Amino acid sequence: MAKKKIGILTGGGDVPGLNLAIKQVVLMAEEEGVEVLGIRRGWGGLMNYNIDDKASQEKFTVKLDHQVVRSVDRSGGTFLHTSRTNPSKVRPKDMPEFLVDSKFGVPVGDDGTKDFTDHVLRNLEHMGVESLISIGGDDTLSYAARLNKEKFPIVAIPKTMDNDVGGTDYCIGFSTSVTAAVRLITNFRSSIGSHERIGIVELFGRNSGETALITGYLSHVDRTIICEVPYNPAKIAELISKDKLDNPSNYAIIVISEGATTDGGEVVESGDTDAYGHRKLGGIGDLLGDQIKLLTGYNIMYQKLGYLVRSGPADVVDRMVGMNFGTLAWQLTQKGDFGKMTAINHGRYNAVSVENVIKTKRVVDVEKYYDAAEYRPRIKEVMGLPLFLE
Repeated sequence: MAKKKIGILTGGGDVPGLNLAIKQVVLMAEEEGVEVLGIRRGWGGLMNYNIDDKASQEKFTVKLDHQVVRSVDRSGGTFLHTSRTNPSKVRPKDMPEFLVDSKFGVPVGDDGTKDFTDHVLRNLEHMGVESLISIGGDDTLSYAARLNKEKFPIVAIPKTMDNDVGGTDYCIGFSTSVTAAVRLITNFRSSIGSHERIGIVELFGRNSGETALITGYLSHVDRTIICEVPYNPAKIAELISKDKLDNPSNYAIIVISEGATTDGGEVVESGDTDAYGHRKLGGIGDLLGDQIKLLTGYNIMYQKLGYLVRSGPADVVDRMVGMNFGTLAWQLTQKGDFGKMTAINHGRYNAVSVENVIKTKRVVDVEKYYDAAEYRPRIKEVMGLPLFLE
């Protein structure tokens, strides 16, 4: 009787804790005699895997066992690598050459974009993969939801430093990123205070300002601007000027989400749209600095933390969640309970439908956790809340 085989992949941005989830799945599956096939570069691996090219098969897959994953938990990121490929919307410039004139792919627009889900399903069958564990954020997992609709057995694990995947209160990577951001902001105070300036720290967060909210709250910055509440430049300039003057060290700090906008609708994006329809965010903090300097005359120190807060090994929370999400994903797979995503809700592990990823978006509850007039976190009630609020 052939040994059962499952696949596992990671997609989207890297975060600490991914390797821990993968390792846990591999160790538990191996105990039960189930083979685990790692798919390299996320959905991109399944797109570029060519049944007629053995070299591509070796490039985009790797057999996983306890020896391969022995030490992967000691580092951050994902040893399987990642990509932002969306097989359901592949533009002509992103198509593997062997697929350009193939019979695979269904046109989904007038610009030559195609849906290559038929190719992905064929590859999974060729690999002998009976079910798949997909680890990613809302974009990566939205394609997992697509495979679920195609009746392919799938289990999802949420990860993102933005902590914005629908259906779960927590995603792998969030705690480590906030820990790093708080530490870096604390260090940044040395330079800002020495030069008596206004410091602006920009953090990840496209649709949800939770990373900025919690970081601003824990590091006691003066003002925090989140993407859920457009900011007024003149009001911010007035408030932060007062903060600076009230500080005996004559400096002040603002944290801002990269997805924040002015009340005039300004947002800072660059580059072409990616496979999921997003342009690259970044630079709103720089714009804010220019606005404040123009209005106040104060010099600015702008720092975009970016990838620094998603690098390095996982903290204890993301080690715990990464391992337990891996365990839960394996248990769901073993029971044949597919179409599910591992989750934490109200402080407890559970599983929800993967369809939550495309049906809901997590955003900051402004009424409960934010003072929109003062641009500050304002936690009105703590009793009964989970570790990272909600």
